[in-house]
Amino acid sequence: MEALSALTKDIDIESDPKGFFNAALQVYEKFVELFKDGGQEEAASKAQEDLESLENTKLNIAVTGETGSGKSSFINALRGLGAEDQGAAQTGVIETTTELKAYPHPSYPNVILWDLPGIGAMDFRPERYLQQVNFSHYDFFVIVASERFRSSHTDLAREIQRMEKLFYFVHCKVDEDLANARRAHPQAYVEENVLQRIRENARKCLRDQGAIDPQVFLLSNWDLDQYDFPLLEETLEKDLPRLQRLVFLISLPNFSPEIIEKKKSALRGHLWKISLVSAFINVLPMGGVSLACDVGLLLVSMITFYKQFSLDDDSLAKLARQTGKPVSELKAVIVSPQGEVLTQDVLMKKIVQVGSGGTTMLSHARHTPMEAQMAFSVTCTVLQHFLDKVAEDAQRVLIKGLAAEEEK
Repeated sequence: MEALSALTKDIDIESDPKGFFNAALQVYEKFVELFKDGGQEEAASKAQEDLESLENTKLNIAVTGETGSGKSSFINALRGLGAEDQGAAQTGVIETTTELKAYPHPSYPNVILWDLPGIGAMDFRPERYLQQVNFSHYDFFVIVASERFRSSHTDLAREIQRMEKLFYFVHCKVDEDLANARRAHPQAYVEENVLQRIRENARKCLRDQGAIDPQVFLLSNWDLDQYDFPLLEETLEKDLPRLQRLVFLISLPNFSPEIIEKKKSALRGHLWKISLVSAFINVLPMGGVSLACDVGLLLVSMITFYKQFSLDDDSLAKLARQTGKPVSELKAVIVSPQGEVLTQDVLMKKIVQVGSGGTTMLSHARHTPMEAQMAFSVTCTVLQHFLDKVAEDAQRVLIKGLAAEEEK
């Protein structure tokens, strides 16, 4: 089954119907080879189950640390929110988190970040603390510090490890440390050297408190794409189960070109599942071509791509507020059909166009395709083309937003 995903990954889509069909035919031939003994409907049913599992996958992330360590700002950063945005976690120099509080992702409510009460009191007991915050509810813990890691951090980490949960040490105000170092030693300042010193000092503090070979991620809550966040994201990719890994990746803000490319690559691996379900379940015949598929499913999937790449109206409005750039200027760089233009009729015409381009060549093909198999090939090709265009739009919007930030 995964061979279909690998096959569709690097297909080059042309604009004319024959070009579309040539790409689709490669997928079709592999499809025939894989299912020459039947079983298409069973494969489609399994693909549908996997898509539904992804939609229902939940991810609960616990964020804990001492007073003023930047927990709430870290939560806002992961949710793509500023401190003044609606629904943002309250931030401040004094302890603003005295009780457990859930912050669902604004676009993906199944991704929930939990702001846990601060640690570090003289009578802090990690076992009691974890019981109070219902530790079994979380998929992993982020232990945040902004200055020195202390015994409370390592004591908590050991207890989390004993309970067989994942945890990650995060130093989340490294931008402030760098600014202080630059002011103190402007002539000798070398950023990479300062970062390495901060990292080693943090690891030493943890080792001195009993941590074994600790890994520390240096982050800035204001610039997630900087410093060690890519490494943290890669580490989570390795540690989390497959569906939770994808849910976490998709929920991340588009703060760098690399994140956008990762999203596109991950979503490509699901295109064949959408196409398989569309071709064999709830199919709708189309006039003018021997082709039938679930157009509604395709339309929902394509609109979802907009949301996953933060190109929906709510995401663009939020980016406009954060950058000071009018929404109209952000939308001006989007080339793919936008939500209000992408309708079922428009999509059906495109699919028929692609399918018609192929049917003119069927008499020359070695094997005559069945309708469902042809539908799979065409819809997979259309989806991949659309996904690539949306990802390119996301890159252009990111560049536009970054330019606005630099102009401030």
